[in-house]
Amino acid sequence: MILSRADPRPVLLVDVDGVLNPWLADRCPDGYHEYDFFPGERVLLSPGHGELLTSLAAAYELVWATAWEHRANRLICPVLSLPELPVIEFPLGGRDTLFRKLPSVIDTVGERPCAWIDDDHQPDHYTWAQQRGVPTLIVDIDPAEGLTRGVVAILADWAARLRDSAQS
Repeated sequence: MILSRADPRPVLLVDVDGVLNPWLADRCPDGYHEYDFFPGERVLLSPGHGELLTSLAAAYELVWATAWEHRANRLICPVLSLPELPVIEFPLGGRDTLFRKLPSVIDTVGERPCAWIDDDHQPDHYTWAQQRGVPTLIVDIDPAEGLTRGVVAILADWAARLRDSAQS
């Protein structure tokens, strides 16, 4: 998938596990509910995350950047009251046995500014962000806590600064 270059908003790449599903939480946090989407796998989701992401939708094009791929639209969006989002597909294979997102992210975002929220950023994510020559924000999420209002405030501020600098 390649995103439109005509959209002036930066892209917000959204992971699920660790970001919307705080899988390392000791217990189900207040405001979250446990879902049994996959046998034997605990999924914790907060409807409040839908509100937080919706608050960013005017400033960002929201895109799933998760191993859940299209299942995020089918399973997560109804819980969070989100519309379907574009999905980055990640091929599993090649010489690296670990799940690698960066090549597909690069192909998808092209030259658009982007912010990326994930609980498992790899060293090459930071190198890419520093070297790409387009505004890029890498945000680490604590997988025991998930997405917070503080992170949303950082994302909103970053998008506002980008918009203000483009208008100058």
